[in-house]
Amino acid sequence: MTSKSKFDFIPLNHSMADIKNAIPPHLFIKDTSRSILFLTRDILLMLFTGFAIHAAERSSISGPTLFVCWMAYWWFQGLIFTGIWVIGHECGHGAFSSSKYICDIFGIILHSALWTPYFSWKVSHHRHHAHHASMEKDEVYVPKTRSELGIPEKAINYEEYFSDTPLWTLLMLICQQLFAFQAYLAFNVSGQKEYPRWTNHYNPRAIIFKPSHVSGVIVSDISILGMLYIVYQAANTYGALKVVKYYGIPWLFVSHWFVMITYLHHTSPEIPHYRSKEWNYQRGAAATVDRDFLGWMGRFFLHDVAHYHVIHHFFPQIPWYNSEEATQHLRTVIGDQYLRSTEPVFAALWRSYNECQFVDDDVSIAFYRNKKGEVSRGVAECVAIS
Repeated sequence: MTSKSKFDFIPLNHSMADIKNAIPPHLFIKDTSRSILFLTRDILLMLFTGFAIHAAERSSISGPTLFVCWMAYWWFQGLIFTGIWVIGHECGHGAFSSSKYICDIFGIILHSALWTPYFSWKVSHHRHHAHHASMEKDEVYVPKTRSELGIPEKAINYEEYFSDTPLWTLLMLICQQLFAFQAYLAFNVSGQKEYPRWTNHYNPRAIIFKPSHVSGVIVSDISILGMLYIVYQAANTYGALKVVKYYGIPWLFVSHWFVMITYLHHTSPEIPHYRSKEWNYQRGAAATVDRDFLGWMGRFFLHDVAHYHVIHHFFPQIPWYNSEEATQHLRTVIGDQYLRSTEPVFAALWRSYNECQFVDDDVSIAFYRNKKGEVSRGVAECVAIS
C-alpha cells in the first residue's frame, strides 16, 4: 500500500447508488445451506484438532515434542475458533441467512461460546458501521487528538511525549492483543469518547442501547452466564488445567486475532478519519484496508474477514463467500480509493502501533501523526475542504 505522493489523498466523491449499481444483485443473496456447511466444516475441524491433541497427550509422546504438539494445537484451534466467531459476526449482519431468526439463533450460540454478548455487541457494531471513520460518532478506534494528549502545536521535543522503550511498547501491544476486546465490552476502553464513565455492553440501561434493545441485552447476559456455568462444570469434571489448555488458550488466540484484524483494518497511517463536514457513509466505508492476512490460513480459517474488509464496510449484508467477487466490482468504481496492503501483518501491526499516535484538532480530514509528529499522508492541494 503505497502513495505516489505524500499529499495525494482525494476524498471519495461517488454516490452510494453508483457504487451499489456496480455490484451484481446475485452477490447479495444469502445461501443458508452454504453458510451451515461452512460452519459444520469448522466444527468438525475443531473436534478433529481436539481429538488429535488428546491422542498425542495419551500417547508415548512427551517432553519438547509434546509441547510442540500443544503449540500447533493452540495456533490452529485458535484460528478455527476465530473462524467460528467470524460466522457469528456474519449472523449479526444478517449475512448468514435471509432469515433473521436463523441468524440470531446461530449468532447467540456461537458468540456466547466465545464470550461475546451477541445482541449487545451487535448494536454497537452496527453503529460502528453506520458511522465508520467519523471522528465524532464512530464507536471504536477513534484516534486520540493532539489536545487530548496535551501536545502543543508549537515546535516541541516529541520524545518527551513518546519516549517509551521498545520493550515497554511491546508489552503494551501484547496487552492490547489479549485483553482489548473484553476491556472494550466491559469498560468501553477504546470506545466512543462521549459515553459516560462505566459504559459497558452488559448493562441494559447503558447509553449504547435504546429501550428496544433491552431484552436482547438481557438475553446476551444470560447466555454469557450460561457459558460461565458450562466452563465451571467442565473445570469441576475435567480439571481447570485441562479446560485452560483445550479451551482457554485457544480463546486467548481468538481475542488476539480479532483485535489484530480489526486494529489493522482501522488503524494505519494511510487511512483518513473525517470530521462531520467532510464525512459521509461511502467515505467512511472506504476508510479501511484489505490485508493479505496469514496467506492461505487467513482465507481458509478466517473466512476472508481480513482479505476483503472494504466491501464489508460498504455492504455488510453481502455474505463473506461473495466478498472476493464483489471487491473486484467495487474496485472498478472507486479505483485508487481502494486500499490494499500486502505488508506482512505482524510487521504492519508493529508499524501501525508505533506510527499511529494522534491526529490534529483543526483539520476536517485527519491522518495519523507518528512519534515525531510527522504525517505520512495528507490531502492533495487541489481538494477544497469544508
